[in-house]
Amino acid sequence: MKEIAMEKDFTLTSTTFSSPRHTTHYWEAGPAGGPLMIFLHGWPGIGLLWRAQVEVFASEGWRCIAPDMRGYGGSSAPSSSEAYALKEIVDDMVELHDYLGAGPAIWVGHDLGSPVVGALAAHHAERSRAVVFVSVPYAPQAFALPGLLPLIDRELYPADQYPDGQWDYYRFYLTHFDQTVADFNADIPSSLAAIYRSGNPEAVGKVYRSAVVTHNGGWFGSEHHAPAVQPDPALWPRADFTSLVEAFRVTGFRPANSWYLNDSVNIAYARAAPDGGRLRQPVLFINGQFDGLCDITHNRFGEPMRSACPDLTVTNLPSGHWLPLERKTEVMQAIRSWLKMTAL
Repeated sequence: MKEIAMEKDFTLTSTTFSSPRHTTHYWEAGPAGGPLMIFLHGWPGIGLLWRAQVEVFASEGWRCIAPDMRGYGGSSAPSSSEAYALKEIVDDMVELHDYLGAGPAIWVGHDLGSPVVGALAAHHAERSRAVVFVSVPYAPQAFALPGLLPLIDRELYPADQYPDGQWDYYRFYLTHFDQTVADFNADIPSSLAAIYRSGNPEAVGKVYRSAVVTHNGGWFGSEHHAPAVQPDPALWPRADFTSLVEAFRVTGFRPANSWYLNDSVNIAYARAAPDGGRLRQPVLFINGQFDGLCDITHNRFGEPMRSACPDLTVTNLPSGHWLPLERKTEVMQAIRSWLKMTAL
């Protein structure tokens, strides 16, 4: 068992839970008897993405859990793309939650961790006291390309020039999957350093880089590998970025990218949720104001969430897509203030 020192006399402990169907590696901090707060990362991360928030909430008495999701880090990474359907990933979290005692938790998701949190809250409402979506809002009909296209800002992305808008990269995964894996795997440290960059407020209202992936022939164009850039130390602490790189040296990008390959079954799973997928729990959405991919203030991307979440709070922060890293303290404060407001 590996331990990483934290402030305030807490330690971030590395633990593994295995069932007959799956192994989940997770990071834990805080008192064993404290109320549960579970943090789910997205693409392309590991549980350490949440270090700053876990550290603070653990020091305040919460039992904080940050798993490596299926296909990432020390968790199982099946070879078939079908293994990354949303229901399989939710079932991983149900098993982990049972192992942790099954007490109703605060579930926090970022990026593709948000659809997992949303589906779990919809299908297993008794397991969540409340839910937090960071960067990616709740999509009651599933986070899937067919549901995203009608929400595109067509003034910024005319359909004749940008049929898939900012979701062009998603289409490219579906049409050139092996290339996306090979290009990211060509230089894993540089790929991760290039992916994790702070947002730029000057990019608001301009075509985002994810909209021209097909036009450019891939994320990195004809080079088919990431440029040689250094990681941003303001985002990942050096040791954590090293852990991230080491994790991807083991798994590569194929498992992570496979999360995008199950639209049909994910839509069917969403349609099977009780009450049309409405979330009756308190919901917080933290929006990055200059997130060119997911910001909800310059398009209709937030409309399904607003309709499906009657107890919804939205907090806007000046940030790009990587909110838990770009605005470590502000994300923690937003969650803390909301928890107090909702008396959770």
